[in-house]
Amino acid sequence: MFRGKKKLRDITIFLVAALILGGGLYYEYFFTPKNSLELYQAIKFADNIDEVHELFLDGYEVNFTEEDFQYIQDHTANRVGQFTLFEYNAKSYVIMTSPGSEKLKVLAIEELPDEIRVFFSEL
Repeated sequence: MFRGKKKLRDITIFLVAALILGGGLYYEYFFTPKNSLELYQAIKFADNIDEVHELFLDGYEVNFTEEDFQYIQDHTANRVGQFTLFEYNAKSYVIMTSPGSEKLKVLAIEELPDEIRVFFSEL
């Protein structure tokens, strides 16, 4: 009814595809930062700036210099915060959330003053 060689080949192809997909998902879940705390740890414990640049979207690496990297390596953070910025036409809000938690928890919401809103809108 079934051809043995074709069935074995189909199973092999399926297993190879499943391993590649599973490996990619494993890497994405365990080796990429998911919040501010994990991002800080990835930067702080990187061996060189090239490891940090891998965390950036292509083209944005220029926003983090060797001096920035060295400063983070030489100093300990006082606090790691996680913020989200919502911008509207006339107002902006910053929301502080809990870094390092499974699910985001809102800690504070503040409307930004106009000069800070303008600063962030120009980034």
